[in-house]
Amino acid sequence: MTVNVKPRLAVIPGDANGIGPELLLRLLSRSDIREKADVVVIGDKCLIERGRKDSGLDINLAAVKDLPASWPKDAYPYIETSFFDPDQIKPGVVDAKSGAASLRTLDVALDLARDEKVDGILFMPFNKEAMIRGGMGHEDELHYMAEHIGHDGPICEFNTMEGMWTSRVTSHIALARVVENISVDRIVDAVRLITDALVANGIDKPRVGVAALNPHAGDGGNFGREEIDIIAPAVEKAKSLGLPADGPWPADTIFLKAQAGELDAIVTMYHDQGQIAIKLLGFDRGVTVQGGLPIPVATPAHGTAYDISGLGKANVGATLAAFEIVARMAGSRRQARLAA
Repeated sequence: MTVNVKPRLAVIPGDANGIGPELLLRLLSRSDIREKADVVVIGDKCLIERGRKDSGLDINLAAVKDLPASWPKDAYPYIETSFFDPDQIKPGVVDAKSGAASLRTLDVALDLARDEKVDGILFMPFNKEAMIRGGMGHEDELHYMAEHIGHDGPICEFNTMEGMWTSRVTSHIALARVVENISVDRIVDAVRLITDALVANGIDKPRVGVAALNPHAGDGGNFGREEIDIIAPAVEKAKSLGLPADGPWPADTIFLKAQAGELDAIVTMYHDQGQIAIKLLGFDRGVTVQGGLPIPVATPAHGTAYDISGLGKANVGATLAAFEIVARMAGSRRQARLAA
């Protein structure tokens, strides 16, 4: 799919006590950002100031109450929020106040996206523990976002690094609960969601591999029957629906196939099955995409990096990669809306 329209993106600074404010300034001070997307910045002024201090960089902001019909040429529209006071910033600390402020800022961005005033959202890293302490009421921000916008369809967190994508059938649950949460339909949904995301990123004919659960893909049933009873039937069902599924492949070799360029994405059965591989391949370049939502949302996968918060050492690589991905997906969404 060729995307030839410029998307509108909401960008927010993430957890106040992490490296998010610094990353926001490092990203938006780049000269090429405005060429790829029209960006509105949402956040407390003290966090913007903290980003300036930590990065040593600056950006021009034009305060607005609502989004303009045409974007300023020399400044980013800025919607100021007031959820945080400067003396409440505690670099490197998990704090309920910073978690609650992250949620409220995210709410503003989600409302703009739901009202189709922006086409996608990029958020600097959140801290799940802080947000749970701050009243999130869900296991992660993906489920929070789905509830906020009233989306009740299948959702799944994707991770990607330099063209390699992973999806997962189960996510933030105890390992002991994985087997009971794997089903044919959930695997098919995971294949469908990652296929849609790949198409939105310009891959017209995605290749999706499905990982096995057990060692050696169950060894013909000797090490478990999930491959025989659930995963292989799910792959066949996905194929019957026209989805590009293949597998199940042993989890200890499927990433070699992807690394060799034979697959664009891998559907894993549980969180660490894919996360360990992706992070070993490039921890500081990985991106998390909130899959299944009608709104493209992405963030750098490395987290809040509390250990270097306030030191001016944040690497913007993963944030830039997240921007590129969400801009492509949001451009596809905007183009589809304009063509409708």
